[in-house]
Amino acid sequence: MESILKATGLKKYYGKGDTMVKALDGVDLEIERGEFTAIIGTSGSGKSTLLNMLGGLDTPTEGSVRIGGTELAALNPEQATIFRRKQIGFIFQNYNLVPVLTVWENIVFPISLDGQKPDKKFIQKVAALLGLEEKLDSLPNHLSGGQQQRAAIARALASKPSIILADEPTGNLDSKTSDDVIGLLKMTSREFHQTIVMITHNPEIAQMADRIVRIEDGKIMA
Repeated sequence: MESILKATGLKKYYGKGDTMVKALDGVDLEIERGEFTAIIGTSGSGKSTLLNMLGGLDTPTEGSVRIGGTELAALNPEQATIFRRKQIGFIFQNYNLVPVLTVWENIVFPISLDGQKPDKKFIQKVAALLGLEEKLDSLPNHLSGGQQQRAAIARALASKPSIILADEPTGNLDSKTSDDVIGLLKMTSREFHQTIVMITHNPEIAQMADRIVRIEDGKIMA
């Protein structure tokens, strides 16, 4: 299998001297195309920092991240923003839906920012798979938490990104809805050949992934 994401020697240090915090301390990670990987660790272990580095939302103190053939550090801020929109789908714990836009408008919003036309057939297929067909004209505040998270998943998939990064995507959901959402992520990963990297502190959720990577004190454990 080819690797789609490769992090090499990633370090993220805050502060200096005795007060220095090593959020990441030399992380090497390789993700294969189509793989569903869970990154697990306790609070403060560095997993959110790692996800932000992998998504180009933050720059490392040292080390590099490569997605496909692109070295993130080689992009200027504008190129990095465009690259993220086209190549990376983000799913956040708090959904980050725009309250004044309908579900459909939320899903196509990142695509319209690039002046692209959304693939309506593809998005309708995603919406059907996620059980959202009846909710596309609804505003987010008319949806349950699980439905809002599904809308966030649909938005992440809509631009057909190379990779999806999910930050505690079930953190605000009850256990049954959590299982449903992870099941849907797995299904969309297979259906659309998506690569998914998900961080979670929940071992049961992590068990549903193809591979589990454990991080503690900014280092990946064997």
